[in-house]
Amino acid sequence: MSSESRPIDQNLRVAYLTAGAAGMYCGSCLVDNALVLAMRHQGANVQLLPTYTPIRTDEENISTDQVFFGGINIYLQQKIPFFRFLPPFLDRIFDNPRLIQMATKKSTSIDAKFLGALSHSMLLGKHGHQRKEGLRLCRWLRDHLRPEVIVLSNVLIAGFLPTLKELLPETTIVVTLQGDDIFLNELSQNYRKKCLDQIKKLHPFVDGYLLHSDYYKNYMTDLLEIPPEKCHLVPLGLNLDDFTDSQRPLVRTSSSANNAGRLDKVPSHPFMIGYLARLAPEKGLHLLVDAFIELKKTTSLDVHLKIAGWLGDHRIDYAQEQFDKLAEAGLQESYEYVGSVDRQQKLEFLQSIDLLSVPTTYPEPKGLFALEAVACGVPTLLPDHGALPELTGELKCGLLFDTDDPADLLKGLQTIITDTELYNRLKIAGRENLFRLRNNQDLAKRHLQIYSDLRQNQG
Repeated sequence: MSSESRPIDQNLRVAYLTAGAAGMYCGSCLVDNALVLAMRHQGANVQLLPTYTPIRTDEENISTDQVFFGGINIYLQQKIPFFRFLPPFLDRIFDNPRLIQMATKKSTSIDAKFLGALSHSMLLGKHGHQRKEGLRLCRWLRDHLRPEVIVLSNVLIAGFLPTLKELLPETTIVVTLQGDDIFLNELSQNYRKKCLDQIKKLHPFVDGYLLHSDYYKNYMTDLLEIPPEKCHLVPLGLNLDDFTDSQRPLVRTSSSANNAGRLDKVPSHPFMIGYLARLAPEKGLHLLVDAFIELKKTTSLDVHLKIAGWLGDHRIDYAQEQFDKLAEAGLQESYEYVGSVDRQQKLEFLQSIDLLSVPTTYPEPKGLFALEAVACGVPTLLPDHGALPELTGELKCGLLFDTDDPADLLKGLQTIITDTELYNRLKIAGRENLFRLRNNQDLAKRHLQIYSDLRQNQG
Protein backbone atom coordinates (compact mmCIF):
# COMPACT_ATOMS: atom_id res chain seq x y z
CA MET A 1 0.00 0.00 0.00
CA SER A 2 1.45 3.41 -0.95
CA SER A 3 1.90 6.11 1.68
CA GLU A 4 -0.64 8.29 -0.15
CA SER A 5 -3.38 5.67 0.23
CA ARG A 6 -2.75 4.75 3.84
CA PRO A 7 -5.08 6.40 6.35
CA ILE A 8 -3.49 8.80 8.83
CA ASP A 9 -4.00 7.76 12.44
CA GLN A 10 -4.71 11.23 13.85
CA ASN A 11 -5.25 9.77 17.31
CA LEU A 12 -1.60 8.83 17.65
CA ARG A 13 -0.12 9.62 21.03
CA VAL A 14 3.00 11.61 20.24
CA ALA A 15 5.69 12.92 22.59
CA TYR A 16 7.70 15.65 20.89
CA LEU A 17 10.99 16.58 22.60
CA THR A 18 12.35 20.03 21.83
CA ALA A 19 15.47 21.78 23.14
CA GLY A 20 15.32 25.10 24.99
CA ALA A 21 17.91 27.77 24.28
CA ALA A 22 18.44 29.50 27.64
CA GLY A 23 15.93 32.33 27.18
CA MET A 24 16.84 33.12 23.56
CA TYR A 25 14.34 33.02 20.73
CA CYS A 26 15.59 29.90 18.97
CA GLY A 27 14.57 28.93 15.44
CA SER A 28 14.18 25.26 16.34
CA CYS A 29 11.99 26.09 19.34
CA LEU A 30 9.78 28.30 17.16
CA VAL A 31 9.54 25.61 14.48
CA ASP A 32 8.77 22.80 16.93
CA ASN A 33 6.17 24.75 18.89
CA ALA A 34 4.39 25.90 15.71
CA LEU A 35 4.39 22.41 14.21
CA VAL A 36 3.01 20.76 17.34
CA LEU A 37 0.29 23.42 17.50
CA ALA A 38 -0.62 22.66 13.86
CA MET A 39 -0.69 18.91 14.55
CA ARG A 40 -3.05 19.52 17.47
CA HIS A 41 -5.31 21.49 15.15
CA GLN A 42 -5.42 18.34 13.01
CA GLY A 43 -6.76 16.47 16.03
CA ALA A 44 -3.51 14.74 17.00
CA ASN A 45 -2.65 14.04 20.65
CA VAL A 46 0.82 15.62 20.82
CA GLN A 47 2.71 16.71 23.93
CA LEU A 48 5.64 19.13 23.57
CA LEU A 49 8.34 18.36 26.15
CA PRO A 50 11.24 20.80 26.66
CA THR A 51 14.78 19.63 27.35
CA TYR A 52 17.77 21.55 28.76
CA THR A 53 15.75 24.72 29.51
CA PRO A 54 12.18 25.96 29.11
CA ILE A 55 11.59 27.10 25.55
CA ARG A 56 10.94 30.67 24.48
CA THR A 57 8.57 31.12 21.56
CA ASP A 58 6.74 34.07 20.04
CA GLU A 59 3.47 32.14 19.61
CA GLU A 60 1.40 30.48 22.33
CA ASN A 61 3.84 28.30 24.29
CA ILE A 62 2.22 24.88 24.43
CA SER A 63 5.12 22.98 26.03
CA THR A 64 4.73 21.20 29.37
CA ASP A 65 5.82 22.94 32.56
CA GLN A 66 8.55 20.44 33.39
CA VAL A 67 11.98 20.15 31.83
CA PHE A 68 13.87 16.93 31.09
CA PHE A 69 17.66 16.75 30.93
CA GLY A 70 17.55 20.03 32.86
CA GLY A 71 20.54 22.22 32.15
CA ILE A 72 21.57 22.57 35.80
CA ASN A 73 21.45 18.84 36.50
CA ILE A 74 23.32 17.71 33.40
CA TYR A 75 25.98 20.36 34.04
CA LEU A 76 26.48 19.37 37.68
CA GLN A 77 26.44 15.66 36.86
CA GLN A 78 29.12 16.22 34.27
CA LYS A 79 31.36 18.32 36.51
CA ILE A 80 30.86 16.79 39.98
CA PRO A 81 30.51 13.00 40.51
CA PHE A 82 28.51 13.53 43.74
CA PHE A 83 25.55 14.88 41.79
CA ARG A 84 25.32 11.70 39.72
CA PHE A 85 23.98 9.90 42.80
CA LEU A 86 21.54 12.42 44.29
CA PRO A 87 18.07 11.05 45.09
CA PRO A 88 15.27 11.99 42.66
CA PHE A 89 13.59 14.52 44.95
CA LEU A 90 16.77 16.63 44.95
CA ASP A 91 17.08 16.34 41.17
CA ARG A 92 13.55 17.70 40.86
CA ILE A 93 14.60 20.83 42.72
CA PHE A 94 17.29 21.57 40.14
CA ASP A 95 14.89 20.78 37.28
CA ASN A 96 12.42 23.46 38.38
CA PRO A 97 11.75 25.53 35.23
CA ARG A 98 11.93 28.84 37.11
CA LEU A 99 15.27 27.95 38.66
CA ILE A 100 16.64 26.90 35.26
CA GLN A 101 15.43 30.15 33.70
CA MET A 102 17.13 32.18 36.45
CA ALA A 103 20.36 30.21 36.14
CA THR A 104 20.53 30.50 32.34
CA LYS A 105 19.17 34.04 31.93
CA LYS A 106 22.65 35.49 31.48
CA SER A 107 24.04 32.41 29.78
CA THR A 108 26.40 33.26 26.96
CA SER A 109 29.04 30.72 26.08
CA ILE A 110 30.62 27.65 27.67
CA ASP A 111 34.08 26.30 26.98
CA ALA A 112 33.98 24.16 23.83
CA LYS A 113 36.06 21.43 25.49
CA PHE A 114 33.45 21.07 28.22
CA LEU A 115 30.62 21.05 25.69
CA GLY A 116 32.37 18.28 23.79
CA ALA A 117 32.73 16.10 26.88
CA LEU A 118 29.13 16.81 27.93
CA SER A 119 27.72 16.09 24.47
CA HIS A 120 29.62 12.82 24.22
CA SER A 121 28.49 11.80 27.70
CA MET A 122 24.86 12.55 26.81
CA LEU A 123 25.13 10.41 23.68
CA LEU A 124 26.51 7.51 25.73
CA GLY A 125 23.11 7.20 27.42
CA LYS A 126 23.15 4.74 30.32
CA HIS A 127 26.94 4.61 30.08
CA GLY A 128 27.29 8.39 30.45
CA HIS A 129 27.28 10.72 33.46
CA GLN A 130 23.66 11.75 32.82
CA ARG A 131 22.30 8.18 32.84
CA LYS A 132 19.78 8.84 35.60
CA GLU A 133 18.37 11.80 33.62
CA GLY A 134 17.74 9.51 30.67
CA LEU A 135 16.21 6.87 32.91
CA ARG A 136 13.92 9.44 34.51
CA LEU A 137 12.63 10.54 31.10
CA CYS A 138 12.12 6.97 29.90
CA ARG A 139 10.21 5.98 33.02
CA TRP A 140 8.07 9.14 32.86
CA LEU A 141 7.17 8.45 29.24
CA ARG A 142 6.28 4.87 30.10
CA ASP A 143 4.26 5.66 33.22
CA HIS A 144 2.50 8.89 32.17
CA LEU A 145 2.21 9.15 28.39
CA ARG A 146 2.92 5.72 26.89
CA PRO A 147 3.43 7.45 23.50
CA GLU A 148 3.16 5.50 20.29
CA VAL A 149 5.56 7.94 18.60
CA ILE A 150 8.43 9.91 20.11
CA VAL A 151 9.97 12.73 18.09
CA LEU A 152 13.36 14.22 18.99
CA SER A 153 14.05 17.70 17.62
CA ASN A 154 17.77 16.92 17.43
CA VAL A 155 19.99 13.86 17.55
CA LEU A 156 22.20 15.14 20.37
CA ILE A 157 19.74 13.95 23.04
CA ALA A 158 19.34 10.50 21.46
CA GLY A 159 21.63 8.66 23.87
CA PHE A 160 18.64 7.48 25.93
CA LEU A 161 17.00 5.68 22.98
CA PRO A 162 18.41 2.19 23.72
CA THR A 163 16.94 2.37 27.24
CA LEU A 164 13.66 3.69 25.87
CA LYS A 165 13.40 0.81 23.41
CA GLU A 166 13.84 -1.60 26.33
CA LEU A 167 10.99 0.00 28.29
CA LEU A 168 8.70 0.81 25.32
CA PRO A 169 9.75 -1.61 22.56
CA GLU A 170 6.78 -0.86 20.28
CA THR A 171 7.30 2.91 20.30
CA THR A 172 8.22 4.49 16.97
CA ILE A 173 11.24 6.82 17.20
CA VAL A 174 11.62 9.79 14.84
CA VAL A 175 14.50 12.29 14.87
CA THR A 176 14.25 15.69 13.19
CA LEU A 177 17.60 17.05 11.99
CA GLN A 178 17.59 20.84 11.74
CA GLY A 179 21.00 22.23 12.64
CA ASP A 180 22.81 19.49 14.56
CA ASP A 181 25.86 19.83 12.32
CA ILE A 182 26.37 23.46 13.34
CA PHE A 183 26.84 22.47 16.97
CA LEU A 184 28.95 19.43 16.13
CA ASN A 185 31.27 21.49 13.92
CA GLU A 186 31.99 23.86 16.83
CA LEU A 187 33.42 21.03 18.93
CA SER A 188 37.10 20.14 19.01
CA GLN A 189 38.12 17.64 16.36
CA ASN A 190 38.54 14.90 18.96
CA TYR A 191 35.09 15.30 20.52
CA ARG A 192 33.42 15.90 17.18
CA LYS A 193 34.67 12.49 16.02
CA LYS A 194 33.61 10.84 19.27
CA CYS A 195 30.12 12.30 19.03
CA LEU A 196 29.73 11.37 15.37
CA ASP A 197 30.86 7.79 16.07
CA GLN A 198 28.35 7.48 18.90
CA ILE A 199 25.49 8.93 16.84
CA LYS A 200 26.13 6.34 14.14
CA LYS A 201 25.69 3.59 16.75
CA LEU A 202 22.19 4.88 17.51
CA HIS A 203 20.74 4.44 13.99
CA PRO A 204 19.26 0.99 14.77
CA PHE A 205 17.10 2.60 17.47
CA VAL A 206 15.71 5.30 15.14
CA ASP A 207 12.83 4.39 12.82
CA GLY A 208 12.99 7.54 10.71
CA TYR A 209 14.78 10.86 10.26
CA LEU A 210 12.96 14.01 9.11
CA LEU A 211 14.75 16.81 7.23
CA HIS A 212 13.54 20.09 5.72
CA SER A 213 15.50 20.27 2.45
CA ASP A 214 17.24 18.08 -0.11
CA TYR A 215 20.50 19.87 0.67
CA TYR A 216 20.31 18.98 4.35
CA LYS A 217 19.07 15.49 3.66
CA ASN A 218 22.05 14.74 1.42
CA TYR A 219 24.52 16.45 3.74
CA MET A 220 23.38 14.77 6.96
CA THR A 221 22.94 11.37 5.33
CA ASP A 222 26.61 11.56 4.38
CA LEU A 223 27.84 13.11 7.65
CA LEU A 224 26.02 10.71 9.97
CA GLU A 225 26.01 7.72 7.59
CA ILE A 226 22.24 7.40 7.91
CA PRO A 227 20.63 4.61 5.88
CA PRO A 228 18.93 6.57 3.04
CA GLU A 229 15.67 4.65 3.40
CA LYS A 230 15.27 6.11 6.89
CA CYS A 231 15.28 9.72 5.64
CA HIS A 232 12.06 11.60 4.91
CA LEU A 233 11.75 15.11 3.50
CA VAL A 234 9.16 17.56 4.82
CA PRO A 235 9.65 21.27 3.98
CA LEU A 236 9.70 23.87 6.72
CA GLY A 237 6.40 25.70 7.14
CA LEU A 238 4.66 28.47 9.07
CA ASN A 239 1.44 29.01 10.94
CA LEU A 240 0.13 31.75 8.68
CA ASP A 241 -2.94 33.07 10.50
CA ASP A 242 -1.45 36.40 11.58
CA PHE A 243 0.93 37.03 8.68
CA THR A 244 -0.47 39.88 6.63
CA ASP A 245 0.97 41.43 3.50
CA SER A 246 3.11 44.49 4.07
CA GLN A 247 1.12 47.68 3.59
CA ARG A 248 4.14 49.37 2.08
CA PRO A 249 3.31 50.07 -1.58
CA LEU A 250 5.00 48.28 -4.45
CA VAL A 251 7.99 50.19 -5.73
CA ARG A 252 6.90 52.28 -8.72
CA THR A 253 8.11 51.39 -12.21
CA SER A 254 9.66 53.97 -14.46
CA SER A 255 7.48 55.29 -17.24
CA SER A 256 10.49 55.74 -19.49
CA ALA A 257 10.93 53.05 -22.14
CA ASN A 258 14.66 53.64 -22.11
CA ASN A 259 14.88 53.03 -18.38
CA ALA A 260 12.28 50.30 -17.96
CA GLY A 261 12.47 48.71 -14.56
CA ARG A 262 14.39 51.57 -12.94
CA LEU A 263 13.18 54.17 -10.47
CA ASP A 264 12.17 57.45 -12.06
CA LYS A 265 11.97 59.20 -8.70
CA VAL A 266 12.60 58.53 -5.05
CA PRO A 267 9.68 56.65 -3.43
CA SER A 268 7.62 58.39 -0.74
CA HIS A 269 9.36 56.31 1.94
CA PRO A 270 12.97 55.17 2.38
CA PHE A 271 13.79 51.80 0.87
CA MET A 272 14.27 49.74 4.04
CA ILE A 273 16.74 46.83 4.06
CA GLY A 274 15.99 44.52 7.00
CA TYR A 275 18.10 42.07 9.01
CA LEU A 276 16.25 39.64 11.33
CA ALA A 277 18.51 37.22 13.20
CA ARG A 278 20.70 37.13 16.28
CA LEU A 279 23.56 39.60 16.11
CA ALA A 280 26.49 37.26 15.58
CA PRO A 281 29.33 36.73 13.09
CA GLU A 282 27.87 33.46 11.80
CA LYS A 283 24.67 35.27 10.84
CA GLY A 284 26.70 37.72 8.75
CA LEU A 285 25.60 41.10 10.10
CA HIS A 286 29.08 42.49 9.40
CA LEU A 287 28.77 41.51 5.74
CA LEU A 288 25.47 43.31 5.38
CA VAL A 289 26.81 46.40 7.18
CA ASP A 290 29.84 46.55 4.88
CA ALA A 291 27.65 46.18 1.79
CA PHE A 292 25.22 48.81 3.07
CA ILE A 293 28.04 51.31 3.61
CA GLU A 294 29.22 50.76 0.04
CA LEU A 295 25.65 50.97 -1.23
CA LYS A 296 25.19 54.40 0.32
CA LYS A 297 28.25 55.57 -1.59
CA THR A 298 26.79 54.48 -4.94
CA THR A 299 23.15 55.55 -4.79
CA SER A 300 21.32 58.81 -4.34
CA LEU A 301 18.18 56.96 -3.25
CA ASP A 302 17.00 57.12 0.33
CA VAL A 303 18.01 53.66 1.60
CA HIS A 304 18.00 52.68 5.28
CA LEU A 305 19.08 49.61 7.26
CA LYS A 306 16.85 48.21 10.03
CA ILE A 307 18.24 45.52 12.35
CA ALA A 308 16.33 43.24 14.74
CA GLY A 309 17.48 40.23 16.73
CA TRP A 310 18.72 38.84 20.01
CA LEU A 311 22.07 40.15 21.27
CA GLY A 312 23.93 37.96 23.75
CA ASP A 313 26.35 39.47 26.24
CA HIS A 314 29.26 37.72 24.51
CA ARG A 315 28.38 39.46 21.21
CA ILE A 316 28.06 43.03 22.48
CA ASP A 317 31.56 43.96 21.28
CA TYR A 318 30.83 42.45 17.86
CA ALA A 319 27.57 44.38 17.51
CA GLN A 320 29.16 47.62 18.69
CA GLU A 321 31.89 47.20 16.09
CA GLN A 322 29.20 47.14 13.38
CA PHE A 323 27.41 50.18 14.79
CA ASP A 324 30.75 52.02 15.02
CA LYS A 325 31.46 51.30 11.34
CA LEU A 326 28.11 52.81 10.40
CA ALA A 327 28.78 55.86 12.56
CA GLU A 328 32.26 56.36 11.09
CA ALA A 329 30.67 56.32 7.62
CA GLY A 330 28.32 59.10 8.73
CA LEU A 331 25.26 56.86 8.63
CA GLN A 332 23.98 57.31 12.19
CA GLU A 333 20.63 58.47 10.85
CA SER A 334 20.42 55.76 8.18
CA TYR A 335 20.17 52.69 10.40
CA GLU A 336 18.22 51.49 13.43
CA TYR A 337 18.60 48.59 15.85
CA VAL A 338 15.25 47.70 17.42
CA GLY A 339 16.49 44.88 19.68
CA SER A 340 15.03 41.44 20.24
CA VAL A 341 11.42 41.29 19.06
CA ASP A 342 8.38 39.36 20.23
CA ARG A 343 5.82 38.11 17.72
CA GLN A 344 3.83 41.30 17.34
CA GLN A 345 7.01 43.37 17.12
CA LYS A 346 8.42 40.94 14.56
CA LEU A 347 5.33 41.23 12.38
CA GLU A 348 5.51 45.02 12.62
CA PHE A 349 9.21 44.90 11.76
CA LEU A 350 8.62 42.75 8.68
CA GLN A 351 5.79 45.00 7.53
CA SER A 352 8.12 48.00 7.81
CA ILE A 353 10.89 46.72 5.53
CA ASP A 354 11.17 46.32 1.76
CA LEU A 355 13.88 43.64 1.59
CA LEU A 356 15.31 41.04 3.99
CA SER A 357 18.94 39.97 3.87
CA VAL A 358 20.61 37.67 6.40
CA PRO A 359 23.99 36.74 4.85
CA THR A 360 24.87 33.75 7.03
CA THR A 361 28.47 32.55 6.82
CA TYR A 362 27.52 28.89 7.31
CA PRO A 363 25.18 26.73 5.19
CA GLU A 364 21.76 27.58 6.63
CA PRO A 365 19.75 24.39 7.36
CA LYS A 366 16.32 26.03 7.78
CA GLY A 367 15.83 29.65 6.70
CA LEU A 368 12.91 30.41 9.02
CA PHE A 369 13.68 34.15 8.88
CA ALA A 370 13.26 34.08 5.09
CA LEU A 371 9.88 32.32 5.26
CA GLU A 372 8.58 34.86 7.76
CA ALA A 373 9.65 37.77 5.57
CA VAL A 374 8.12 36.28 2.43
CA ALA A 375 4.86 35.65 4.32
CA CYS A 376 4.67 39.43 4.75
CA GLY A 377 5.35 40.08 1.07
CA VAL A 378 9.02 40.99 1.58
CA PRO A 379 11.53 39.81 -1.07
CA THR A 380 14.82 38.26 0.06
CA LEU A 381 18.51 38.51 -0.81
CA LEU A 382 20.26 35.43 0.60
CA PRO A 383 23.57 33.56 0.32
CA ASP A 384 23.77 30.76 -2.23
CA HIS A 385 24.38 27.93 0.21
CA GLY A 386 22.55 25.50 2.48
CA ALA A 387 18.79 25.22 2.15
CA LEU A 388 18.40 28.79 0.87
CA PRO A 389 18.77 28.11 -2.89
CA GLU A 390 16.00 25.50 -2.68
CA LEU A 391 13.76 27.83 -0.69
CA THR A 392 14.36 30.75 -3.05
CA GLY A 393 13.90 28.63 -6.16
CA GLU A 394 10.70 27.02 -4.96
CA LEU A 395 9.02 30.21 -3.77
CA LYS A 396 10.46 32.57 -6.43
CA CYS A 397 10.83 35.07 -3.61
CA GLY A 398 14.26 36.65 -4.06
CA LEU A 399 17.82 36.60 -5.33
CA LEU A 400 20.94 34.76 -4.22
CA PHE A 401 24.44 36.17 -3.99
CA ASP A 402 27.77 34.41 -4.38
CA THR A 403 29.25 33.91 -0.91
CA ASP A 404 32.74 33.62 -2.41
CA ASP A 405 32.46 37.12 -3.88
CA PRO A 406 31.91 39.87 -1.26
CA ALA A 407 31.00 42.35 -4.00
CA ASP A 408 28.09 40.19 -5.12
CA LEU A 409 26.03 41.08 -2.02
CA LEU A 410 26.34 44.76 -2.94
CA LYS A 411 25.41 43.95 -6.54
CA GLY A 412 22.32 42.09 -5.35
CA LEU A 413 21.21 45.04 -3.24
CA GLN A 414 21.65 47.40 -6.17
CA THR A 415 19.69 45.10 -8.49
CA ILE A 416 16.68 44.63 -6.22
CA ILE A 417 16.49 48.31 -5.29
CA THR A 418 16.65 49.58 -8.87
CA ASP A 419 14.96 46.84 -10.91
CA THR A 420 11.39 47.55 -9.89
CA GLU A 421 9.81 45.11 -12.31
CA LEU A 422 11.86 42.33 -10.72
CA TYR A 423 11.10 43.63 -7.22
CA ASN A 424 7.35 43.67 -7.78
CA ARG A 425 7.41 40.15 -9.25
CA LEU A 426 9.37 38.74 -6.29
CA LYS A 427 7.09 40.45 -3.78
CA ILE A 428 3.88 39.03 -5.25
CA ALA A 429 5.02 35.58 -6.38
CA GLY A 430 6.94 34.81 -3.20
CA ARG A 431 3.98 35.36 -0.91
CA GLU A 432 1.53 33.52 -3.15
CA ASN A 433 3.82 30.50 -3.44
CA LEU A 434 4.55 30.41 0.28
CA PHE A 435 0.87 30.37 1.24
CA ARG A 436 0.31 27.59 -1.29
CA LEU A 437 3.33 25.43 -0.43
CA ARG A 438 4.46 26.16 3.14
CA ASN A 439 1.30 26.25 5.28
CA ASN A 440 1.92 24.36 8.53
CA GLN A 441 -1.61 22.97 8.54
CA ASP A 442 -0.83 21.04 5.36
CA LEU A 443 2.68 20.11 6.44
CA ALA A 444 1.43 18.87 9.82
CA LYS A 445 -0.62 16.28 7.92
CA ARG A 446 2.55 15.15 6.15
CA HIS A 447 4.31 14.69 9.49
CA LEU A 448 1.40 12.66 10.85
CA GLN A 449 1.34 10.59 7.64
CA ILE A 450 5.02 9.73 8.06
CA TYR A 451 4.48 8.78 11.72
CA SER A 452 1.57 6.55 10.73
CA ASP A 453 3.50 4.92 7.90
CA LEU A 454 6.51 4.23 10.12
CA ARG A 455 4.29 2.55 12.70
CA GLN A 456 2.59 0.42 10.08
CA ASN A 457 5.96 -0.56 8.67
CA GLN A 458 7.08 -1.57 12.16
CA GLY A 459 4.06 -3.82 12.45
